Amino acid sequence: MGCSHDCSSCASNCKGKGGQSENMKVELNAHSNVKRVIGIISGKGGVGKSLVTSLLAVSMQRKGFEVAVMDADITGPSIPKMFGLKDKAVGTEDGLYPVKTKTGIDVMSINLLLEDETDPVVWRGPVIGGAITQFWTDVIWGNKDFMFVDMPPGTGDVALTVFQSLPVDGIIVVTSPQDLVSMIVGKAVKMARLMNIPIIGLVENMSYIKCPDCGKEIPVFGESHLSDVAASYGLEVLGRIPLDQKLSGASDKGVIELADTTPVEDAAGKIEKML
Repeated sequence: MGCSHDCSSCASNCKGKGGQSENMKVELNAHSNVKRVIGIISGKGGVGKSLVTSLLAVSMQRKGFEVAVMDADITGPSIPKMFGLKDKAVGTEDGLYPVKTKTGIDVMSINLLLEDETDPVVWRGPVIGGAITQFWTDVIWGNKDFMFVDMPPGTGDVALTVFQSLPVDGIIVVTSPQDLVSMIVGKAVKMARLMNIPIIGLVENMSYIKCPDCGKEIPVFGESHLSDVAASYGLEVLGRIPLDQKLSGASDKGVIELADTTPVEDAAGKIEKML
């Protein structure tokens, strides 16, 4: 009663210490079976979590796996736009059905439930958390090998809800090359370790641009220190995504399933081994 969910400053020795009490997990929809749940997180916004989520989902689907994406960024959903989804989610008395992308990836997002995708979601934290748990309990996902959860930025209520309520098997931390990368990584890593969530590795977005004439990689935001930061936390860098007009164009036009997923293939390969 009255739990703030901040285990780091709590003197109680309750079963939920560290967020790992099994009675805090919510039951998956009875008509669903999800083998592995992978969270895509960052310590701040604007680093490309949705892009990495989409590329990983596309990569795993191309490998022949059954894949789903849960858009947990309730107030800033972008997954439907990246996949070019226009249909709305529909339901029956058994539950809510996700919307399928052109290649068969199942997606659930708050934007698939709104009358207009530009309508704002002006909800407080507990209501947002409730929506995310309902995406797990009320959506008929069917049989899925991998579900990728696109998390909102930061380490607040929604991240806590996902880590405590869903059986997260591991996370990918998304970063950018700016100097504050150590802070971004540090916040996300420390939260995951506090919650006893395995960290699969790091992916850096906006890492460089490639000169169209000579092919040289140019670090627009300065030299990356990600390798040093990763080493300090004992983590592995699993990909560096360039600033690429084709990639951004695919995202904007809703055809991310046509994009080159090479920059995330190392991450996808490591996730594949989790089955």
